[in-house]
Amino acid sequence: MKPKQLTNVLTKLIGLTMCAHSFVPAIGAFIALWKVSQPHRDFGTTFEWSYFLLGVIPFVIGIAFILFSRQTTDVLFKDEA
Repeated sequence: MKPKQLTNVLTKLIGLTMCAHSFVPAIGAFIALWKVSQPHRDFGTTFEWSYFLLGVIPFVIGIAFILFSRQTTDVLFKDEA
């Protein structure tokens, strides 16, 4: 396997790992957001919104690693032809 192909695979693996590790916090974040959106509650405390962001941001970064792994590899190996 060439180094460029290996880097592409490892970048996708890092993305999958980030998605797997942030799956449970992302689900908890969506539940917290659902609780905040209930009509009998205020718009949410800072803790609920920070929990939402800390749960969703790593998941989005993992998806970005998976989708843009080839472009990331091209940037890293731009000197090789």
